Amino acid sequence: MADRRPQAELSAPVTDLKGIGEKTGKLFASCGVRTVEELLHYYPRAYDSYAAPCFVRDFREGGRFAVSCRLLRVPSLTHARRYAILSGEATDGTDVFRVQWFNQPYLKNTLYAGREYVLRGYVKKKGRSWLMEQPGIHTPEDYALLRGSLLPRYPLVKGLKNATVIKAMHAALERVSLLDDPVPERIVGAHDLMPLSEALRILHFPSDDEAQARARRRLAFDEFFFFLLGIRSLKAAAAAEEDGIRMERTDPVDSFLGRLPFPLTGAQKRVLAEITADMTGGGVMHRLVQGDVGSGKTILALIAMLIAVENGHQAALMAPTQVLAAQHYETFARMTEQYDLPFRPVLLSGTCSAGERRQALSRIASGNVNCVIGTNALMQDAVQYRSLGLVITDEQHRFGVRQREYLARKGEKPHVLVMSATPIPRTLAMILYGDLQVSLVDELPAGRKKIKNALVGPEYRPKAWAFIAKQAAAGRQAYVICPMIEEGELAGAENVLDYAVKLSEAMPESVRVDILHGQMRAEDKDRAMERFARHETDVLVSTTVVEVGVNVPNATVMMIENAERFGIAQLHQLRGRVGRGEEQSYCIFVNTSEAEEAGKRMEILTKTNDGFRIADEDLKQRGPGDLFGVRQSGELAFRAADIYADADLLRLASADVDAIFAEDPSLSADRHAPLREAVEKCAFPDPATL
Repeated sequence: MADRRPQAELSAPVTDLKGIGEKTGKLFASCGVRTVEELLHYYPRAYDSYAAPCFVRDFREGGRFAVSCRLLRVPSLTHARRYAILSGEATDGTDVFRVQWFNQPYLKNTLYAGREYVLRGYVKKKGRSWLMEQPGIHTPEDYALLRGSLLPRYPLVKGLKNATVIKAMHAALERVSLLDDPVPERIVGAHDLMPLSEALRILHFPSDDEAQARARRRLAFDEFFFFLLGIRSLKAAAAAEEDGIRMERTDPVDSFLGRLPFPLTGAQKRVLAEITADMTGGGVMHRLVQGDVGSGKTILALIAMLIAVENGHQAALMAPTQVLAAQHYETFARMTEQYDLPFRPVLLSGTCSAGERRQALSRIASGNVNCVIGTNALMQDAVQYRSLGLVITDEQHRFGVRQREYLARKGEKPHVLVMSATPIPRTLAMILYGDLQVSLVDELPAGRKKIKNALVGPEYRPKAWAFIAKQAAAGRQAYVICPMIEEGELAGAENVLDYAVKLSEAMPESVRVDILHGQMRAEDKDRAMERFARHETDVLVSTTVVEVGVNVPNATVMMIENAERFGIAQLHQLRGRVGRGEEQSYCIFVNTSEAEEAGKRMEILTKTNDGFRIADEDLKQRGPGDLFGVRQSGELAFRAADIYADADLLRLASADVDAIFAEDPSLSADRHAPLREAVEKCAFPDPATL
């Protein structure tokens, strides 16, 4: 009998590790980490490199520095609006610089004038003097122990400290040798990949950047390999579905098109013809519609749903957030009334009351509702459809492949249409969406005002803030995007929490500032987005989670801090949050890098609004230096891999997977049992579910 001990130790809950109690275990669970094996795959989002202390004369704008210094006096505490600000001055013996902490008033009782500290933080010019914001405080002895090290920084939730994760990771790595490597040895050797257990050890606690890069390369390959393995399995299953629901394009569809106040673009007409051919051809449609924000994908989804409903079937549309689902529902309800469409829509999401939910489920099961719009609540076991003929997922990269498959199984071989605004080069899209036919809506409707772009340095911030205040005074709204949630995650990067404080101080009292980031609870994120959509706030300071958000035509300014840390395709997608109304819109890219190539790389954004051209350029330009910078939260957010910078790995993994399926289409051979088991148990989760 096989020894089950290794697997049992890896599948044990994290509370099985020394020092992890029930309370901490719940915090880990909120990060998606419940077992020891899941903890091993909880990768750092960045690393802290502790360089030798420097002098004030070595400071550079936007950089992070450590300096040995003495405080000239005990810092003073003031209050501005809701914020406590601790301010003081320090000297390295030659030059004086200012220090400032936000919302940490307790530090006043722990800092002493004349005592030697090593302060480490981001610096900026404030007039003629340097200002260090939110510096970490170390004794010279403690800092000496950190010198030269690369310490991991993990994604955190409120209450979970980075030190706690590091301690737990050390304990988990004692079991890493128990991990079986499911990737065939011949593939590992052919690509000179690091052994899995070694890669995990090094990724969490690398000795240097080169070792970390090699470890990340192995884990990135694994993510692509198993993702594509699952995709090809779906493709094989879809190929067996020879018979689907044959539908007809009815007169009401053409009548609706004739009554629209705008003509479809050539691209929309082409893609609609492809969708119609799929739905009327007798097979099962599996189609991806890719198109820029504002290219008109929603109207195509509505027409596809109209075809299904006119043929006596139900259609379901799944959106990634409650706010977006509610907006789709409002759009469908409005157009149903305006054009006398046969839709009987219902909204099904986590915000429904128990009574509303019971009533909705009853109407869906009876067929009284023929158009179901919601979040992943549509997949729950309690939701039973009478005749589900069409499944649509909006923003495909936000849903796992298995989620889409599960929803499709709610019906008898329903047609599947997925939509994405992420501009991925067609060559990569054909690999990543290997189970789908790909359609491009590569033309924007006529008459849209072109967004005015500005690529500026950090010294432009006061002017940008004044411009945002002017727009707010005119009744408009603005987004400000920061790469990080809180201080310390990446050197030199602006973060949402501190930035919102600074922006509030700089803005007139009348300007209402709010925040949005990925560590907020789902309901809190929805409320923040709803407040912005209802114009209860004027400026939303956010991470990239806003790139898949609600449509706010009143938002006219998008300001992106540390723009050099994003891929240009993602910058383009963020820019698409504005320019949706009648007013002129603007996008301000703040480049804080002194490297000349950073500015040149982003210049394409000021020259074109073509998302697919930008994506192709991004594929050419992105390099390893961008990794572990900003996570591509929208673009198939793999944990270690990046579809642009790792395009070569993606192609290698695709070729390997194709070779395996050519040899063993069902993965039934004994030598492929580890692969089969990995796919079945989702040991390497689909990244879109992370």
